Amino acid sequence: MKPRYLRPALNLPQIFLYRDPVDFRKQAHGLAVLIEQELGHNPFSGALYAFTNRHRNKIKCVMWEDNGFVLYYKGLAEEKFKWPKASEELVSLTGEQINWLLEGYDLSLMQGHKTLHYEA
Repeated sequence: MKPRYLRPALNLPQIFLYRDPVDFRKQAHGLAVLIEQELGHNPFSGALYAFTNRHRNKIKCVMWEDNGFVLYYKGLAEEKFKWPKASEELVSLTGEQINWLLEGYDLSLMQGHKTLHYEA
């Protein structure tokens, strides 16, 4: 994979994917209000939250970094992001998974082999 320099770090401790589409006129402070009021999380915790628009062709990530919000935005020219389907409104991801999502991979298909348990 080609090196990407403006991407979420692989070792971020907490990454959450908000499953429902949001109004992309919201900037960092509007998304922070959504994190606090709808999810009940502290937007100043340093966790990264990822959001998409209705068309699934844009992503915004927001996180608090010491003295201000960092807002990451990516808009696709032609494709759509493969947004995970889940029963809960918030999905927890790893740093590797958020980068896979930004590359265009379908996270629901990226599963390892099942663990086998044998007894003698």
